[in-house]
Amino acid sequence: MRTMYGRGRPLRAAIYTCCLAAFLFFGYDQGVFGGILQNKHWLEQFDHPSDTITGITVASYCFGAFFGCILNIFIGDYFGRRKMIWIAMGFIFIGASLQTSAYALSHLIIGRIITGLGTGIDSSTVPMYQSELSKKENRGQVVSWEIWFIGIGIVLAYWIDYGFSYVDSDVAFRAPIGIQLIFAVVVTIIVWGLPESPRWLAKRGRIDEAREVLCAVFDLPDDDPWVLSEIRAIEAAIAIERGSGAGTVSALFKNDILQTRKRTILAWFGLFMNQWSGINLVIYYMPTVLVVNVGMSPGRAQLIAGFVELMFPIGNTLPALYLDRMGRKRTMMIGCTILSICMLFISVLLSVNKPACSSASIAFFFIYLLVFGATINVVPWVWGPEILPLEARAKGTAVSVSSHWIWNACIVLITPILINRIGWKTYLIFMILLALFVPGVWYFYPETSGLSLEEIDNIFLPEGHKVNPGDYAAVTGGDVTPDSEKGGMKRTEEKV
Repeated sequence: MRTMYGRGRPLRAAIYTCCLAAFLFFGYDQGVFGGILQNKHWLEQFDHPSDTITGITVASYCFGAFFGCILNIFIGDYFGRRKMIWIAMGFIFIGASLQTSAYALSHLIIGRIITGLGTGIDSSTVPMYQSELSKKENRGQVVSWEIWFIGIGIVLAYWIDYGFSYVDSDVAFRAPIGIQLIFAVVVTIIVWGLPESPRWLAKRGRIDEAREVLCAVFDLPDDDPWVLSEIRAIEAAIAIERGSGAGTVSALFKNDILQTRKRTILAWFGLFMNQWSGINLVIYYMPTVLVVNVGMSPGRAQLIAGFVELMFPIGNTLPALYLDRMGRKRTMMIGCTILSICMLFISVLLSVNKPACSSASIAFFFIYLLVFGATINVVPWVWGPEILPLEARAKGTAVSVSSHWIWNACIVLITPILINRIGWKTYLIFMILLALFVPGVWYFYPETSGLSLEEIDNIFLPEGHKVNPGDYAAVTGGDVTPDSEKGGMKRTEEKV
């Protein structure tokens, strides 16, 4: 087992630092362009692009990320979690360098596509890696901290953009873009000394290494009851999933005993809701919205946008500390309801077309980002890796995160056109969708707080095939092998 960070707390700290740095980059890269689209040096360098060209330029990153997720579907399970993070950072190094040095839109767009490829791989690998190295009691909280760092990255990007806006040269936009390379360097260095996911090792038949990783991460002896229980739970899950053929790409869409198709759709639709809440209208285009819809000057708009974006990580602090107590379903339903109301008030206030009402709408942007950070920003990212069966987790997570990026691309592509052409009616689209998400979450999604990844399988397994944790937790209870007739598992008792 590879580790240069010792055992227990220092090793867990290194894992958390790597994952948080990866998501800090994710947030920074999403936020950095929003603050430079109104920069005069950027506009002059790229010949004042139209709203359509601006949308294509911004969306090119998201399309790259979508294809990064698709690539991860086919190679993620082969290379494992650590190596995929390295591959992601390689794409990011190349893409960020091209963006920083761009003097033509085609050059810039190619750089954004390549950076997006890395981000797609990174964003569909890191939450899964973190989930598989967390205990059930705090898995939601730990993954929530990653999402909190997306918010920190976005805010950092906005304020760096604002600071560099006072530089009277093209450094005003090149330096903020180039800073993302720092995060890639940090992740690349840290991940070198981290262990592989125990669940990926177990899938490869490397059970002893998987046990060694669990012992090292949680600083426990080989014969600790929790370690033995966890290993048996993983083996049982693998047995069931292999018996149903859940490891292939086609199995993601098969209605098998594990309900893999349903689980893949739920994971995919979670990030669909995340994107169609309207968040990237705010993240990418907040200064543009304030200039076009509210009537502010570009300088003041960038300053106000920076304060609006601060609401994101402030809101995200609540689930980062308490998501496992808050529950997944309730948090999503409350969030969708409040966000729908915010979009309604923004539409109404902007429709009046008076300076006082337009300025008042800014308050609802503040509330919107605060509530989004506390609810819809977090839950879909936690749901994805935990709701999928182990055999399908790498491919299924990549499919679910591809939803984030393809709809992200769609929204950032059409938003500048919508803002300029239909104005306040844009927000009604998101108001209606958010209202429709509430009954959808209530009816279709299970509550997964406080359950181990293997226990979540039981929610979807039919009666007669559910695995009693006590069965595979027993340390003298025998081996777990697939039962081909049932598509489940059977126990082979040890003879003394």
